[in-house]
Amino acid sequence: MLRVLRIASSRSWLIQSTSAFSQTPQNRSYGRPDNAKFAQRGEFVERNPVKRYNYGDEAVNGVNTRLRSRVPPPPPIESNPRNAIKIEKNFYQESESVKNRNQEEIDSWIVENNVTLQGRFLPRPIFDFKEAGFPPMIAQMVQRNYDKPTAIQSISWPIAMSGKDIISIAQTGSGKTLAFMLPGLMHIAKQTYRQRGDGPALCVLLPTRELAQQVQAVSKDYCNALNLKYACLFGGAARSRQQMELERGPDVVFATPGRLLDFLESNETNLRSCSYLVLDEADRMLDMGFEPQIRKIMQWIRPDRQTLMFSATWPKEVRSLAALFQKDAAFLNVGSLELAANHNITQIVEVIEENEKQKRLMALLGSIMKEPESERKTLIFVETKKKADDLSRWMRRKGWPCLCTHGDKSQTERDRVMYEFKNGNSQILLATDVAARGLDVDDIKVVINYDFPNNSEHYVHRIGRTGRRDKKGTAYTFFTPENAGRAKDLIKVLEEANQVISNFF
Repeated sequence: MLRVLRIASSRSWLIQSTSAFSQTPQNRSYGRPDNAKFAQRGEFVERNPVKRYNYGDEAVNGVNTRLRSRVPPPPPIESNPRNAIKIEKNFYQESESVKNRNQEEIDSWIVENNVTLQGRFLPRPIFDFKEAGFPPMIAQMVQRNYDKPTAIQSISWPIAMSGKDIISIAQTGSGKTLAFMLPGLMHIAKQTYRQRGDGPALCVLLPTRELAQQVQAVSKDYCNALNLKYACLFGGAARSRQQMELERGPDVVFATPGRLLDFLESNETNLRSCSYLVLDEADRMLDMGFEPQIRKIMQWIRPDRQTLMFSATWPKEVRSLAALFQKDAAFLNVGSLELAANHNITQIVEVIEENEKQKRLMALLGSIMKEPESERKTLIFVETKKKADDLSRWMRRKGWPCLCTHGDKSQTERDRVMYEFKNGNSQILLATDVAARGLDVDDIKVVINYDFPNNSEHYVHRIGRTGRRDKKGTAYTFFTPENAGRAKDLIKVLEEANQVISNFF
């Protein structure tokens, strides 16, 4: 029993308790720091709750809007007892078929797939799942989704299992998730046994909650097959449920930076055993919105970790920053070294006035809905949350049943919308750039950029929601005179993909 009596005009509290009070450590969080003595019956103690941050899911322009109070700094890396345990990073065994492969055959494959490899002592690419050295059960699971390794998987798997840091760039829908997850799961199996409370061995950082959930969905069957536990941490959802997942001692964590920092700084998890770190959509993870959080998280991880960065675009602005977090990294690229879109997508740019967009959208949707049902699924991108809400309401009044998602929607609502869209209960989804990365819906046939994005990197990610896994897709873009300053970069993307360029440019 615990009774608290408030003393008027005072910040102190009178605590009365039974003798059982001293036997319940969880009560330490009530009314005193962890290092304070237990209050005796009838003793006055100063009200001083434990201080910590509580972040939301993502930073807004680098500022955390849910900042509470100061927290102690992370423990010094040198004091981590796990640092004395050597990380087993290089465990790749090249198969005989790879060793005996003719160099001309490899060179031909590199040219055919437009592959760029830069780095020292890089192993040869693999052409078959059996050559990767995965357990038979894992190889069989991968073959259910792919006939053969994709180009990015062929080069990433052997290099990642050789223990090298990686920057891996490939078009959207090319199998990047398994390119970093399967070597990571093999990495876990090679490490010494983690004791209770040591934290995860593999951490995947992602910019949005949708992407975190998507990567978890792709990875969970492989984790279950290897009897590995996992947790997904992101803001906008119940913290208590995620805390329960951490208490189970996950081997793998998928997290947005803000929510992970929240748990780190409240001592509800740690990264002292993390030896395999992935930054997915690394270009966005390293931009100004996430860089401070990434730097903080790095302070909690041992410096001899293996760090992998994956993305579909790699702008010059983030390259020097990436070098601060990696050592002697191998650079892998599939496709053009310039900004490039998926060549399976037909890109159609229409120069149009702002006040003509709604009329053109209705005409476009009318023609799309005349196609067979399997060819109708459409994703429409707009610039702002308000416009997404306004346009979706207007479309519904016009008789177009559509869904809408953006960052201000609750997690429950966003999950419901994505379920309805994926299952075909609604063929039209309006979204902001929250859906530009990590939305893996295989049967999206059309993407419409109602508003042109802020830059061409976002354009490539947006249209990459269609044409996934070697399927074909179409992307329409409404380009207004106000967007003229971005025409040069857009033309480069169109030219690289051999697309028709409007005479209005």
